[in-house]
Amino acid sequence: MDVILLERIAKLGQMGDEVRVRDGFARNFLLPQGKALRATAANRKRFENERVHLEARNLERRTEAEAVAAKLDGQSFVTVRQAGETGHLYGSVSSRDIAALIDAGGFAINRTQVVLNHPIKSIGLHKIEIALHPEVSASITLNIARSADEAERQARGEDLTKRGQGFEFEDDEEEEEDAIEVEGEEEASAEA
Repeated sequence: MDVILLERIAKLGQMGDEVRVRDGFARNFLLPQGKALRATAANRKRFENERVHLEARNLERRTEAEAVAAKLDGQSFVTVRQAGETGHLYGSVSSRDIAALIDAGGFAINRTQVVLNHPIKSIGLHKIEIALHPEVSASITLNIARSADEAERQARGEDLTKRGQGFEFEDDEEEEEDAIEVEGEEEASAEA
């Protein structure tokens, strides 16, 4: 299906471009969201008549998005989740969770603006891109930890996903050494 784009769409085109897209993409996303018009003679005339208004609206939205991006870019948000010893979450952090966290931080965004290809399933610091406008985006850091103390440690640069989390357990080391000695003795007796 041929459509006329009413705004810039990543990997598709700029405002006013006439592009061919799959029918389902046009019917289910572009047309209902008001991002495109069917490419007919009547719609081409309508677009040319409204072009100035559409460009002005796009410029207004872009300046608003740039103002929000200036404040949001580089911000860090902390979320506390339950996780196993190896750092894998009991669940995941989705775009909806991130949007709610940013909203609680004083920024109004919705979950569709969070660019997340797959849910986050491990603790640590994660860079997340927020698409505020087709031409404007901001980057935030999401600190996922098991407690507020761990979040502070991660922010300082500690890696908490390693086994034991940096603590040395003397009993474990002694047991490993004893096991190695026993294996060595068993091999020596087997050879003799």
